[in-house]
Amino acid sequence: DTTVAYRYITSKKGILSGEPIIKDTRTPVRAIVEKWRLGYTPEDIVRALPHLTLAQVFEAMSYYYDNQAEID
Repeated sequence: DTTVAYRYITSKKGILSGEPIIKDTRTPVRAIVEKWRLGYTPEDIVRALPHLTLAQVFEAMSYYYDNQAEID
């Protein structure tokens, strides 16, 4: 089993009950995945959530695909 380090993803017990979020924000990975499922492109997500970078959005999606059971 390989542990993967994520540059932009973290979780803290005091923020959203420990749900994975984008570091230095309160934006959960789940929120990005939900927008993607609604048909948003990564660029659309950055326009909708302008405090995020494209790299953060792509990493959130990568985290999701590595941890689908946790997010779903």
